[in-house]
Formats: sequence, C-alpha cells, structure tokens
Amino acid sequence: MLGAIEAGGTKFVCAVSDEQINIVDTVKFATTTPAETLQKVIAFFKRYPVTAIGIGSFGPIGVKAGQADFGHILNTPKLAWQNFDFLGVLKAQLQVPCYWTTDVNIAAYGELQAGAAQGLSNVVYLTIGTGIGAGVIVAKKFYYGLSHTEVGHVLLQQQPSDHFSGSCPYHQGCAEGLASGPAIEQRCHKKAAQIPADNPLWQLEADYLAQLCHNITLMFVPERIIFGGGVMHQKQLFPLIRKQLTAKMNHYVSLPPLDQYIVPVGLGDQAGIIGGLYLAKKLVNAE
Repeated sequence: MLGAIEAGGTKFVCAVSDEQINIVDTVKFATTTPAETLQKVIAFFKRYPVTAIGIGSFGPIGVKAGQADFGHILNTPKLAWQNFDFLGVLKAQLQVPCYWTTDVNIAAYGELQAGAAQGLSNVVYLTIGTGIGAGVIVAKKFYYGLSHTEVGHVLLQQQPSDHFSGSCPYHQGCAEGLASGPAIEQRCHKKAAQIPADNPLWQLEADYLAQLCHNITLMFVPERIIFGGGVMHQKQLFPLIRKQLTAKMNHYVSLPPLDQYIVPVGLGDQAGIIGGLYLAKKLVNAE
C-alpha cells in the first residue's frame, strides 16, 4: 500500500491507497504541536502495510538531500515547529521510504499526474489561501535551486487606491501580504466567501494575481498556471485575472488561449494527497 501526508499549517491530511491510487482510508486533524500531531500520523500509518509515503509539508523546509537541514521545517511562523526534524522522526518510527517536498509541490505533482496538467511537462501550481505558494515543475521535475521557490513572497506593485499595509510580517507588500486569504479578511473585515462577486475588491485581487502570473510567466515560461486554494473558490476571479494578464503582458510573449493557460485545479482539495500517493509510487518503482 502507498501513503501520503499533506502537512498544512492548520491541518494534516493522511491517506493510504492501493498501487493504482485508489484511496482506501483518509484521516484529517488539526496541526498542533509536533509531538501531538506526529503521534496521530504515526498511529494512522501503523494500521496499514505501507511500502512508501509521499510527504508535502508547509514550510519553509529543507529540501536538499545531504544537507543538515534536509527533512526539517525551518523558519516557520509556527514557533513550535521551527527547526523540527519532521522527516527524521517519521522515518525512525515507521521505517519506510519517504518522499519529502513542499505541500504545494505535491499538489502540483497530483495535477501533473491526474489533474489539469496531464500531458504537460512544465507547469506552475499556485495556491491562494491562508498563504500563497507555488509548486514549480520543469521537465516533469520539481524546480530547486538553493532551496524550493518562495513565489508567494515576490514583491508586487501596490495599487495607489489600496492603502492596506499588508499581512505578511516579513515583506508587507509581497503577493502573500496583499492577496492571501488573511490579507483579504484584514482589508475588508470579511472572509473571501462573504464578499459579493461584484465587489470591487475582486478587481484589486485579480490585479495582484495577474501581476504574479506575469512574473511567473516571464521567469518560468510554464505551459500552464493552475490555481487552487480557498480564495480561488471565487470563480469570478478567473476571467478577471486573464483579462488583466493580457493587458499587463501587452503582446510581449505569445501565450496559449488564456482559458487554457490560467485554469482552476483539476483535482480540487484532493490534489495534494493524490500527488503524495503518486510520489510514494515513484519511490516504490524506483523511478
């Protein structure tokens, strides 16, 4: 059997499947302390004869094998988790091979294998929710340099009419600081789901997300940008983002039809878990 862990900052999701990625069981629980949370993870997987586990974690995390911080959660705002050896603790208890990467990367991989990126090789998956993050896949492999990307923290041009100071404690005017779920809530004093579709806020949100797509397009030239996360349940954003990206790009590069280039996640909230299961299968098959 195969296992997957989607380790989010607010909740964990664990699942097991057969070799054909048919999910057999799933469990969800709140992210609390490392000791309490990992105890629940380990108890779940000890019920099943898993042969490998694909893990996607909130971050930032150490992703370079051979380095001292590999498998650790690094400078996260969740203080109890800072410098925690997630992978080391898990492997010591379960004694199975584990594929370790970011939560957005496993969602990107799920989309590549079974969702909106099937048949492609170069894609970016963006999640717009509690935070903003990106899983970047180049030639069907995760893109790493010194570490994993932190696309949610690129700086954007703030609209003159927007006097919000930004919700990110590190960079205020970055994408996450201006366009994440908490940024919307702090700016409008309402959650995204409570704001009417015709509210001018969505034009502003689309501007910031179009800026992000503009930067991603020029840096990574992906074949497709896939949006997931709670904020993107507001489907009115998609045509607004496409329209604003067209204006910002100003014919500089040739793009596919934008309804094929800027698309919603194909697997919904299952993208991360399905991606983790496919990564576990990759380990088993030694691909």
